[in-house]
Amino acid sequence: MPQRRVITGRSQEPRQRFAEELRTLRAGSGASLRQLGERLGWDYSLFGKMEKGETLGSPEVVQALDHHYGTPGLLLALWELAAGDHTQFRERYRRYMALEAEAVSLWHFAVSVLPGLLQTPGYAREVLAAGGLRGKELEQQVEARMGRRELLEGEDAPPFRTILSEAVLRTPLREVAQWRRQLEYVAEVAERPTVTMQVLPLSAGMHGLDSTALMFLRLPGGLTVAYTENAHRGELIEADSPVERLQRAYDAMRDLALSPAESRNFVLATLEEVPCEAST
Repeated sequence: MPQRRVITGRSQEPRQRFAEELRTLRAGSGASLRQLGERLGWDYSLFGKMEKGETLGSPEVVQALDHHYGTPGLLLALWELAAGDHTQFRERYRRYMALEAEAVSLWHFAVSVLPGLLQTPGYAREVLAAGGLRGKELEQQVEARMGRRELLEGEDAPPFRTILSEAVLRTPLREVAQWRRQLEYVAEVAERPTVTMQVLPLSAGMHGLDSTALMFLRLPGGLTVAYTENAHRGELIEADSPVERLQRAYDAMRDLALSPAESRNFVLATLEEVPCEAST
């Protein structure tokens, strides 16, 4: 494991410290900005702005840099300090993000909002804006959310099952064209061989997860952890007993959901209800 360098004598201002560390790591690797961009899949100008302190980048970009440089968690910790107290990526969510990237399979339930892995930019922007984000911070978080979608792409994508409450599909965006695009994207992703989508109809009635969004991550070695979320907080759950209780509730709810084929038809039928003339 690479040793972390002593930071004595380096900048103590968080944003400058973060930019300084990025410059030092890249210089040590011998890579140019353009080469770094090609290796990690982001425009090289982004890394230039980050090294100048003009932008912090998204958590996903910083995680990729941590992995690339062999500094697990160091850059993300510096990023969080630089982002200040208003960042949404607190300790538990940061750990969740790391576990999500390692997961060999994922199971999800959406109670009121589509999961970030299935969101289009327009949907993500409206959801995050409703949560109070504005300006540069809003655009940064939209970019971060779009980066997470890569988890479900490619031949090595882990199996992903999502159960969507009908309420999720009955709560449109303000812009009809953006809502059409979101429903189209859900239908497209549902056709991927690694994705299983089910809809839980309102007619199913009450169930054990009617107020909780939930994600299970099955990790290498067989361990399963859960992440629950509501409008105000998220919680990573790693203890066996509560994870097992959540799994039983999830299995019972899944038995009430439509089949994958019925669910995709449900999404397509919902899409047909959206006016085509408003699409752009």
